[in-house]
Amino acid sequence: MRNYFRLMLGPRSIHAKECRAGNFIGTDFDIHQDLTGQLPDEWRTFNRTFLPVYLEARPDKTKIGAGLACGMLWTVSKGIQGGDIVLCPDGSGRYNIAEVTGDYYYAPGEILPHRRPVRWLDQIIDRADMSEELKRSAGSVGTLSDLSRPAYRDEIERLMGGSTPREYEEPIEDLAAFTMEAHLEEFLVRNWSQTELGREYDIYQEEGETVGRQYQTDTGPLDILAISKDRKTLLVVELKKGRASDAVVGQILRYMSYVDDQLAEEGQAVRGIVIALEDDQRIRRALAMVPIIEFYRYQISFKLVKV
Repeated sequence: MRNYFRLMLGPRSIHAKECRAGNFIGTDFDIHQDLTGQLPDEWRTFNRTFLPVYLEARPDKTKIGAGLACGMLWTVSKGIQGGDIVLCPDGSGRYNIAEVTGDYYYAPGEILPHRRPVRWLDQIIDRADMSEELKRSAGSVGTLSDLSRPAYRDEIERLMGGSTPREYEEPIEDLAAFTMEAHLEEFLVRNWSQTELGREYDIYQEEGETVGRQYQTDTGPLDILAISKDRKTLLVVELKKGRASDAVVGQILRYMSYVDDQLAEEGQAVRGIVIALEDDQRIRRALAMVPIIEFYRYQISFKLVKV
């Protein structure tokens, strides 16, 4: 099954025309060397090698920003497979559609030198025709976003075939509850400043772009990575759309361990928060032994209640 991605071809899509004319997509990320033969099957291995290279080229970057940049460079150069579909904004509210047709190659001295050959399709997707959820994900900040979740895949296929998104076929009895359950992460990110957490923490940003959402780790993407306003604490937020089980404690501890080992600067502490609709006695018992992790329940009004 092929996957789907959104890729910015330069800041504000300034290289979209050149890429279309040259039948390629590409990235830069300030690593000026040929990566042929240096693209392992795992992005983690790539990051271990090239994170220091990137930080040497960009000493102004944090380890968090460097990890994100290297991960995206690997994904474009290796992770995207032949036959995968890439949506590339053209700067006018439309998305050109490319099918990846070959492996990585390097074009030294050219724009976006880390390249993949593509076949540009005749279809163009208008942003106005997208559902609100796909519109938000396809318009997210950053160079690359993964649009491969089943709902996005189905919608993109329909749009490529000229159809508009389908409406829900059955009435939803409690629209507010449905929206919260389906879009908990999106709602929290958009309303972060109005929550109790927003008074002490900011979702992590790099050069004005929010990069602390679905931040990739070696055990999977963590939901939200935030930093205290005094820059002394990194916060890992794990979201559960229903009842949280005690298994979430091990999951968030793995994310916190990665952040502490790979991302935290000297002197920075790491804490965790689990947010769910309900808890139970088992998770209360588990969290009682881990004071660096707190639990919050969310309500449909989105008031966070500390437990």
